[in-house]
Amino acid sequence: MYRLGHVGAALCCYAPAAAALTANGDPALAAVGTAVAVAVSSLPDADELLSIPHRGPTHTVWFVAACSLLAAGVGFAAGARIGRPSALAVVVGSAAAISLTSHLLADSITPMGVRPFTPVSGWHHSFDVTPAANPRANAALFGAGTATALLAQALALL
Repeated sequence: MYRLGHVGAALCCYAPAAAALTANGDPALAAVGTAVAVAVSSLPDADELLSIPHRGPTHTVWFVAACSLLAAGVGFAAGARIGRPSALAVVVGSAAAISLTSHLLADSITPMGVRPFTPVSGWHHSFDVTPAANPRANAALFGAGTATALLAQALALL
């Protein structure tokens, strides 16, 4: 998928967590988590700027885990400045984990698919639904993610 599709996938997957935070009285943390999810949604595609194979090391569960731990550390450090290190660490780390995992899921609907457990396993996964470059598929995923996020927040506020 392209950036628009990955943003939509991240919004769709993070919406329940954001809604739970809002429903429990912390919409600011929900907004931070949503911003992190959107910001890192295309991070695995940074491989296109590097001299490594596309959908290689940056499209694995190991990359997701490493980036999520790093994000949690950044969240802890930022949270320490405002007196909520644990809360921010959990929200930022979880938002990164959910968003990056959604990236792998979104790429798995393309014919190219992903090998999420490389180098431990060569298992390849592809639903082979649509090419990554399909503008309608990317727009539909973005629309679904936006609608899911808005609906989840509206329900959380009831």
